[in-house]
Amino acid sequence: MRVKTQDGSEGAKALTCGLAIARASQTECLKGMFGAPILRPIMTKAAQTDFREAPLYTATEAAHYLRVPASTVRAWAFGQGQRKDGGRKFKPVIALASRQGRLLSFINLVELFVLTAIRRRHGVALPQVRKALDYLKKSFPSLHPLADHEFQTNGVDLFAKKFGEYLNLSRDGQIEIKELIEARLRCVMRDEAGIPLKLYLSPRADNERGIVVIDPRLGFGRPVIEGTGIRTEVIVGRFSAGETIDSIADDYGRSRAEIEEIVRSELPLAA
Repeated sequence: MRVKTQDGSEGAKALTCGLAIARASQTECLKGMFGAPILRPIMTKAAQTDFREAPLYTATEAAHYLRVPASTVRAWAFGQGQRKDGGRKFKPVIALASRQGRLLSFINLVELFVLTAIRRRHGVALPQVRKALDYLKKSFPSLHPLADHEFQTNGVDLFAKKFGEYLNLSRDGQIEIKELIEARLRCVMRDEAGIPLKLYLSPRADNERGIVVIDPRLGFGRPVIEGTGIRTEVIVGRFSAGETIDSIADDYGRSRAEIEEIVRSELPLAA
């Protein structure tokens, strides 16, 4: 390939020089056994960023997936109340993937998923949640303590106890909180390093995992049918268009109960 230089002449030399500079900026030169150069790709910033930390979801989307009011997600993620100086009276309880863009990551979803277990059973004010999490971070220093594997193995008892104290709950009440959190954590599949990999939504009454899962590697991080990669919104779209549960179930090789579970998971949350 030949290119034109600034003076109009053709020359492969300019191109060769440009390519050499490009390679040098993208690779490290190492010495091999016999002194021969070995080129190794440099890890870029984008490659170093875990896809589970990528900003993917708006507060409205997260609220829809987790079946909680959007106002609750906004309060936990962005803080609550407005001071005269423009700041927030109560700080957020999770560290957002993108505070400027007000977007949440998959790890943020896991954190909120755990918190929703408490909210559904106990009327919890934001300052109480904040206090309990601040206490937890002292023992488990992590940017996302509720999603941390160490929390699942050693921190639930501590969090439930301290949270129960803030709510003036009895010992039985603290045990209930612990069981609610543990049930939610069983819906989180982790990789070998203990980092959340999948989140199973709509846990059933028996605390078993459902078939609707969020996997940031599939469907752009939107809910899909476990093991298929088929987005649940496609199923619901067909149902909303007038197709029957039975016909959809036949097309996808699923049971009627499973399709009903998918449709329920996507129905708008009642006000």
